[in-house]
Amino acid sequence: MSATAAVEMPKISETGLTVKEVSQRIESGQSNAVKTSTSRSVKDIVRANVFTLFNGIIFVAMVMVLVTGSWRDAVFGFVIIINTGIGIFTELKAKRTLDKLSILVASDFLVRRDGEDVEVPHNEIVLGDLLWIRSGEQVPADGQIIQTWGLELDESMLTGESRTVRHKVGEQVYSGATAVSGMALVKVNAVGSHSYAATLTAQAKVYKKTVSDLNKGINTILKFMTFLVVPLCILLILSQIHTVGGWDAALSTGEWRQAVVSAVAGVVGMIPEGLVLLTSLNFAVAAMRLARHNTLVQELESVETLARVDALNLDKTGTITDGGIAFNQLIMLGSRWRELPAQPTEGGSFETLTEQAATQALYDCCNEEQPNGTGQAVLAGLKAQGYKPGQVESRVPFSSARKWSAVVKPILPPAGGDSRSESEGGRTEITPSHFAMTAPASGGETWYMGAPEVIISALGGDYSDVLQQVNDYANDGNRVLLVARSTASLADTDNPQIDPQAKPVALVLCSEKIREDAEQTLAWFREQGVRCRVISGDNPVTVGAIARKVRLTGEHEPRFMDARELPEDVNELARVLENVDVLGRVLPNQKKAIVQALHTQNHVVAMTGDGVNDALAIKEADLGIAMGNAAPATKAVAQVVLVDSKFSHLPDVVARGRQVMANMERVASLFLVKTVYSALISLGVVLTQIPYPYLPRHITYIGALTIGMPAFILALAPNTRRYIPGFLKRVVTFALPGGIATALSVLLTAWFLPGIMGWDVTKNVDLSALRATSAIILFLMGVFVLARVAQPLNSWRGILVAAFAAAGVIGAFIPFVANFFALILPTGTTLVATLIALGGSALIFVICLWLAPLVGKVSGKLLHQHGFNI
Repeated sequence: MSATAAVEMPKISETGLTVKEVSQRIESGQSNAVKTSTSRSVKDIVRANVFTLFNGIIFVAMVMVLVTGSWRDAVFGFVIIINTGIGIFTELKAKRTLDKLSILVASDFLVRRDGEDVEVPHNEIVLGDLLWIRSGEQVPADGQIIQTWGLELDESMLTGESRTVRHKVGEQVYSGATAVSGMALVKVNAVGSHSYAATLTAQAKVYKKTVSDLNKGINTILKFMTFLVVPLCILLILSQIHTVGGWDAALSTGEWRQAVVSAVAGVVGMIPEGLVLLTSLNFAVAAMRLARHNTLVQELESVETLARVDALNLDKTGTITDGGIAFNQLIMLGSRWRELPAQPTEGGSFETLTEQAATQALYDCCNEEQPNGTGQAVLAGLKAQGYKPGQVESRVPFSSARKWSAVVKPILPPAGGDSRSESEGGRTEITPSHFAMTAPASGGETWYMGAPEVIISALGGDYSDVLQQVNDYANDGNRVLLVARSTASLADTDNPQIDPQAKPVALVLCSEKIREDAEQTLAWFREQGVRCRVISGDNPVTVGAIARKVRLTGEHEPRFMDARELPEDVNELARVLENVDVLGRVLPNQKKAIVQALHTQNHVVAMTGDGVNDALAIKEADLGIAMGNAAPATKAVAQVVLVDSKFSHLPDVVARGRQVMANMERVASLFLVKTVYSALISLGVVLTQIPYPYLPRHITYIGALTIGMPAFILALAPNTRRYIPGFLKRVVTFALPGGIATALSVLLTAWFLPGIMGWDVTKNVDLSALRATSAIILFLMGVFVLARVAQPLNSWRGILVAAFAAAGVIGAFIPFVANFFALILPTGTTLVATLIALGGSALIFVICLWLAPLVGKVSGKLLHQHGFNI
């Protein structure tokens, strides 16, 4: 709690709570503190990366190999540990980046305690506090107004309505609203989770995991492998024991060790150990890249979701517009100003002089002590044109209840002679004498500014044509004010009334500030086939006009509708939405219902917003996107937060999501090829009772060069391919021909090469030669598969494939590497046989690719019959 506030506040008799009462309320949990979390804890990150099913299987396999004493064949286990460590490090780095971005600077608030005004942080406000709400502050807790000094609130965060509301003593104010003018003393009657904003978003705070098509596909692969690995591992051990003469011989000679190592070789190859890790790593890296562009990703999987979005619901205020108001122009009302009792100066333009006077009067009307948002916009616009405060005798401040303000301007003494002055270039400048010529002969003149329908209703005469103009401008998305002038001075400023004899002079056009990037961003989404709809609590005509300005529907006129006319039935609502682009007067529950209706049509829905009224819909959507200036409750439930509130970041998020999806499809295909050929080779070994054709260290070496390291590079490469449904089906279709070709090549070599070469595979020397040849074939097929995954090869991708192929060959000539990984270079007749086997393998690969479409259809039907949705 800070010292007494330096700002001079109105004198009041209320003393507020005592220090003791405040302490009691904090201890009893009656403070405004709310727990927030923006990312996973360190404990959760470590647990998620370490304690996985397949890490468990790999660990057990590594222990089994270590028990045999063949530690070189257990290298695969250490690779998993290193990869898991990389995953933890990357996610922790992402967490630090996200946590830094998510720190929100909370303002201190002024409360009345022990008869003094003191500043306290947001979370130290307690139930029963007397809270000062001042212009520019966001209401931090619910309360009842005790005293007010013209408090006017922007409640768009709560209701979606962009207009301001004037509150009286005894009325309730809610957290999330923003004071735009005046101030008030409020007694807090709801804090923290009991406030209106928290109650509205109670449903939204229920955790909802982002559905990832990528993770669903990978989990399906892993589920299939779970049922395959354990029984196949047992069968492999039994078959390898049989190849060395049975249990008795295996135990007496120690050959059981080789049988276990061979069985583990098959198991390790079947496990796509790096796939899950690489997926999380890719999500984390994408999140860090987006964070550098002020986009906070609160759930890593959500990076992918926007790549699949085909329906984007946009909140108008804060998304398409920035919530501010801009002064556009002042339009003189045709011939009506000619009724004003004024004469043009010699050689002067009457229209120019009257417009100058009307504009100056408009400036003075808005130049109050605490102008509202519209007044501030007009002042900013006129200051840019060079206007300064004029002389004002008295004023009636703007009131939301009255809907108008007024100033009484003095009569300036007439100037002698020509009142014009020539500036450089011969341009006629207006001097104060012009205002004297437009003033009445005696007394003062009164200028009114406010809501056109209110002012006109108080005037005598028929001004229906002016109202028609007002409506026309309003239908075009403008906020319209009317400037009127009376030749009489305002008699009573305590109970002000509009002079019925006043005449309308000009219309003032203002509009919500449209974000500069809105039109370009919406055009990008149109080109990408994403249907955008604007959903707002404002007038549908006004919202429709803004949608037209930003070309929401391109060359077509946007179709708008009042949400009060929407059907309640979800299916009927879905049909209506197909023909609507803009919805106005939408309630928070309707926003949620709109998302649900789009889901019935199998749309992947993203929802943007900044207000508490958007929270339910953001939570219901497949992907919730909050602006950086959004209500805390809204940011808490969103998966993505645009920290600097720039709508133009959304294409970056989409592009990053597409990169993740497209690249992970490549990577998953690469890993799944290894799973397919390892499973098929293991099955062939079990059925034909032959020694396993290669060692675990072979698959470690080959997998690192043809799958692991290339996959890491490919996963992070640029890729803008649009999302296409059917991730798992494409991955399986791609993996089957490569996996079958590799399995056939290795198995045919293992079955026929010993007979051709006269090898006795029960002898270690001949078995080592066979395994060396099989490893070479496995490496060649791995390079073929990598080349297919990395296409097109006419860029850096071709260099990537060539580099890893060369690294594999060079490694075999390095003694230490060759000895460690049991790599044997064939010579003499073995070299000839190996070359023939390599040629046959290449032919098999081509044939399998030719048959790939047929294989894809068959595999798809089989998976579907077994309950796997592809």
